[in-house]
Amino acid sequence: MTGKREKIIEVRGLKKTYGGEKKRGYKGLTPTLDVLKGIDIDIYRGDVVCLIGPSGCGKSTFLRCLNRLEKPTGGTIKFEGALVDEAHIDKLRQKMGMVFQHFNLFPHMTVKQNLEMAPVLLKLKSKEEASKRADELLARVGLSDKADVYPASLSGG
Repeated sequence: MTGKREKIIEVRGLKKTYGGEKKRGYKGLTPTLDVLKGIDIDIYRGDVVCLIGPSGCGKSTFLRCLNRLEKPTGGTIKFEGALVDEAHIDKLRQKMGMVFQHFNLFPHMTVKQNLEMAPVLLKLKSKEEASKRADELLARVGLSDKADVYPASLSGG
């Protein structure tokens, strides 16, 4: 089967520099650190992409820039053809999710309640639909028995 692959993410010249700011009590500008130095990548529907590198090389910074948790210093990011910028971020975040290395669940809510919260708050699903989807996701990863457990009683990653 031949056909054009659907590009989901397009990144051109992505740069992220920390520092170079005027801070109180500091003479001059703070030192700069160039973390991302002109990243170009295309990611197509169905691709599996791994970011590999030593600690501190910019993997997490790159991912955080994709959904504007970090504002890039330069370059462009497109998601499904739309520019990822302040004007479009809310719509983008309805379609793009992230799981952080150090994630946090709300401790006063069960695992299932944590899974249900975002789709209901964003009005993407009714409470019943979100509940059903949470059950499906927990079953998919073999954690159905943890649905009504509070995060403090969980261990491991």
